[in-house]
Amino acid sequence: MSSTVELKKLYQRSNKRKVLAIFFLFVMLFVVFIISISYGAGSPRFTEAINVILSKIFPNFGFEEGTRLTQTIIMDLRLPRIVLAVIAGMGLAASGATMQGVLRNPLVSSYILGISSAAGFGAALAITFGIGLIAGVGQYLVIFNAFIFSMLAMIMVYGIARLRGVTTETVILAGVAVGYLFSAMLSLIQYLAPEHEAVRAVVFWLMGGLNSATWNGILIVFPVVVVTLILMIFQSWNINVMSMGEDVATSLGVNSKRVLAITMILETLATATIIAFTGVIGFVCLIAPHIARILIGSDYRFLIPCSALVGACLLLCSDTLGRLILQPSELPVGIVTSLLGVPFFIYILISKRRQSWS
Repeated sequence: MSSTVELKKLYQRSNKRKVLAIFFLFVMLFVVFIISISYGAGSPRFTEAINVILSKIFPNFGFEEGTRLTQTIIMDLRLPRIVLAVIAGMGLAASGATMQGVLRNPLVSSYILGISSAAGFGAALAITFGIGLIAGVGQYLVIFNAFIFSMLAMIMVYGIARLRGVTTETVILAGVAVGYLFSAMLSLIQYLAPEHEAVRAVVFWLMGGLNSATWNGILIVFPVVVVTLILMIFQSWNINVMSMGEDVATSLGVNSKRVLAITMILETLATATIIAFTGVIGFVCLIAPHIARILIGSDYRFLIPCSALVGACLLLCSDTLGRLILQPSELPVGIVTSLLGVPFFIYILISKRRQSWS
């Protein structure tokens, strides 16, 4: 009886530490948010930026609105970009954590389904030839194409996997195959492009960036990411069970094929929506879950929200660094995340290997 009480106390202390870590990350995200909004080319002072934001939120409380230029920089350029970075980082990281748990492979990411290659192909098709699967969308042709082809990639992966039985191995292999297929077609479009400017625009889109963030785009991305994130957390217990193996999941009454299908739909919907508005941003969905796992362990009830906060901090820091390092020019955030992510990823591989040898 005493051992049961001790185990219960240990479990409660462990959960408190995890909640505390998530709270610390939330505070860290707030600090990074404040820093990010205060720095950049032509940036207003910190107090001016805060006053502009507060004057919009609380118009009757006497906060100074600032000049028209200050309002434009903060409300139309800087703030939408920062908010999109937070939302995109959360969605990508949570999707990556979910896929790593369901597929029981810490080296996979949400792009394993060929989503990024398919989105790049759809965007290139719209940018280069003006061809889209939906007519009459005007300036949103690139966004719609990237989203639709991303979802098409998920359908292809699941369909191929079903031919051999839906398992983690068949999903990963099908995702690799579909990814190579769309990569080849993307290269073909770039080769056949009639204008060099179109190829340059495609390459720039593939680098990923937040410079085109708008409030209208955020109104689309935000509800999709929030809903999918909540549904992923609802699946966290099933993911915990599946991470122990399909046999264990079956013995505990978890339908692994159904959970895999649900999580594939959720992470593809979140990732496709984000990519459609930001371009391809790599390594966030791969690195953020590893950092979260180091902080709080592998309980997906806490790992998914923790990964989301880590991803938001990581992407926001990367975007801020990209804006500051080459002022008044800027680096695309996809390049920054890759430059930061590769060394960390190599460190993770080396440390894991040393642990396995010890």
